[in-house]
Amino acid sequence: MKIKALKGFKDIVPGEVELWQYLERVARDVFDRFHFREIRLPILEETELFARSIGEATDIVEKEMYTFVDKKITMRPEATASLLRAYIEHGLYVQKPVQKLFTIGPMFRHERPQKGRLRQFHQMDIEVLGSENARVDTELMAMGAMLLNELGLQVSLELNSLGCPECRPGYRTALLSYIEERHDSLCSDCKRRSTTNPLRVLDCKVPSCRKQILDAPSILDHLCGQCEDHFDKVQAGLQQLGVEYRLNKFMVRGLDYYCRTTFEFITTDLGAQAAVAAGGRYDGLIETLGGPSNSPGIGFAIGMERLVLLLQQQETSYVEADQVDLYIAGIGKQGSQVGFGLAHEMRAGKYSVAMDHEGRSLKSQMKQANKTGARFVLIIGDAELESGKGILRNMLSKEDQQEIDLSASAIVECIPEKSPIADSIMSGRLKEKNSTD
Repeated sequence: MKIKALKGFKDIVPGEVELWQYLERVARDVFDRFHFREIRLPILEETELFARSIGEATDIVEKEMYTFVDKKITMRPEATASLLRAYIEHGLYVQKPVQKLFTIGPMFRHERPQKGRLRQFHQMDIEVLGSENARVDTELMAMGAMLLNELGLQVSLELNSLGCPECRPGYRTALLSYIEERHDSLCSDCKRRSTTNPLRVLDCKVPSCRKQILDAPSILDHLCGQCEDHFDKVQAGLQQLGVEYRLNKFMVRGLDYYCRTTFEFITTDLGAQAAVAAGGRYDGLIETLGGPSNSPGIGFAIGMERLVLLLQQQETSYVEADQVDLYIAGIGKQGSQVGFGLAHEMRAGKYSVAMDHEGRSLKSQMKQANKTGARFVLIIGDAELESGKGILRNMLSKEDQQEIDLSASAIVECIPEKSPIADSIMSGRLKEKNSTD
């Protein structure tokens, strides 16, 4: 009996993982330009962290979390709460008043697996902590738009405001009144949500419920003066930066901690799973989790599985990680032995090198070199050992070849420019550091 991966959990295998690496590489480059710093977080947290931050009445806490009940610990269903816990625990707010952080990794929710949504899924989570300035909201959305644009993805930005604790009660009363008039026509989930989290009724995907809320009151008509001013400044900033958007009065968040600005990047290329990134402001959450008072924050998460699906659909061109600079074809025991040493020297010089260790024929090794996309092949057989010169073949031209000394320095002289393959996972900053060490 074969053992398979659990339902909703997926292996990312060679041939696909390179696209994930490409996605992360582009994202890290964009985040670096906006001066965001990476933070790495544990997968397990105290269950209380998510109950307090996400809200005990949410679907995530009630139905979807992977919790070890006896230990009172939970596999993180989202990253914001964990990031804020670390921000508070390590006193990052003391080190720097405004922190710009991102993290990349797996999250876990027990829900029905579907296209672009798994039980173990991956997110990029980007947060700005310590500023309530509307420009921060604008800059964060502009960065998201820039990343998605540089990935070549066609998305649209949708925007709303959820108000604040001062203006939301009035809207809640108006919305509850509207919902009660249509209570019998709503699905069972919306009937339940109407008493626990009525804003979620606006987010229901059931067609019959969508019809019922078409004329629902808009929270934008109930904003207090400060929230209205903040939202006006956010929109003005987006217009100044040339970031296109549209208002969506039905956009809410499934998590209790959001306030004011909320936004989503939407695609029409994934069917019902339209959102590829979503987030918003949560100005009171840090204090709720035991952090300092008056510590505003805003952030968003990008669903990596959905971005990968979009990149696969458009057949995005990216560098294959198994393409190598040099393939060494060692023929016979001695030729293979000499090639083994040369391969190690070239790798130490930061060239990507592949070779055969199974004693295959030259013909078989040349086929393998083609499969790896090798730029050059160095052939070392008995004749080459006797003359002290190997045959270096340019695999791009398929015809150009020359005899060279069997030394790493001689090979480097004939391959003057490294392929980007060997450094494909490094950031530009790390490459620069290595070159000066």
